[in-house]
Amino acid sequence: MWTVNSKSQQYEAVAADEAEVKVEGGFRGAIENSRRGRRTWVLAALLATVILLPLLIGAGYYIYQSSGHSDTYTEDASPEAGDVKSDISPPPSTRCKQRREWRTISLQDQQSYISAVLCLLSQPSILTTNSNQTTYSDFPRIHSHIGFNTHNSAPFLPWHRYFLHVYEGTQRSKCGYEGGLVYWDWTLHSEALEHSPVFDPAAGYGPFVGITAEYHDVKYQPHCLSRGFRDTEGRLGHIDWRDVSPESIGEVLALGSYEEFVGSRMHDAIPFGLGGDFETFTAPYDPLFFLHYTQLDCLWWLWQQRQPEKGLLAYSGHKHGHSMEMSSLDDTINMQGLAPNVKIRDVMDVEGELLCYTY
Repeated sequence: MWTVNSKSQQYEAVAADEAEVKVEGGFRGAIENSRRGRRTWVLAALLATVILLPLLIGAGYYIYQSSGHSDTYTEDASPEAGDVKSDISPPPSTRCKQRREWRTISLQDQQSYISAVLCLLSQPSILTTNSNQTTYSDFPRIHSHIGFNTHNSAPFLPWHRYFLHVYEGTQRSKCGYEGGLVYWDWTLHSEALEHSPVFDPAAGYGPFVGITAEYHDVKYQPHCLSRGFRDTEGRLGHIDWRDVSPESIGEVLALGSYEEFVGSRMHDAIPFGLGGDFETFTAPYDPLFFLHYTQLDCLWWLWQQRQPEKGLLAYSGHKHGHSMEMSSLDDTINMQGLAPNVKIRDVMDVEGELLCYTY
């Protein structure tokens, strides 16, 4: 409510029993006022004040109201939707959805996310409508045909950022999922990744046992989804942790250029350590792919926050893995019909108009 504040004014009449008025310019005279005359003047002044003050206040209030202010809310004064934009944007945490780490969300939220993934496995394909393919299988298809070309090059992170956004949006539009994507922070169990809660049969990714992957890379070869653990020496049963330890990730986040950051080894440790389908370009058949890449996106977001001079547009490098052509923010992110194509600059700010999420 708008309020009108007025300062109270005090009027004090001081009358001396006798006064002399000296007139400048050489003319001097003394005028003696009678006591009765002085009282009459004081009463007249007070009467005028009583009469005129309310009128002055009323006129001021009318002018204030006419300027568009009101100290009461009425439906007539409310603007139509879309007519007025607030000058104050809500905080990011309320304006955009927050993506959270798998272990920090409730069991109910974990089940909601898993249900959304299973739902996509039952929805018809967007890309190949006259087939028995599913909406979920569209994602490994696009990744193996388009996304593979971004590896070992500048577009790697922005392409996958938009890919994740499309996946999240499809969960909502096809399956009514209301949450955000979740990520797997491998630094929390880096010395024993195979014991991470994401592999828990009950509270992890147990429900995806038995998923059939139609393709192995670009070759049609239906098979059961496979996964395994191995270290850099090829020994089975344990994932090497050195490239995803807190210390190693701290070093990566301290890198000064985008080319250095995008070229770090933090991405490769998990696909190599898990093996199976995760090691192919059809890796999105494994639902854990999306938790892994959301973690990579979170780390890129953290790195962006540490670049105050370059801002959110710190970007450079080669356009493709085997190309000498340099990439730019105006290059296109191609989704080959799964979603509208966008520019790389459109996805550089996660809290921007297109993406609108935070970590």
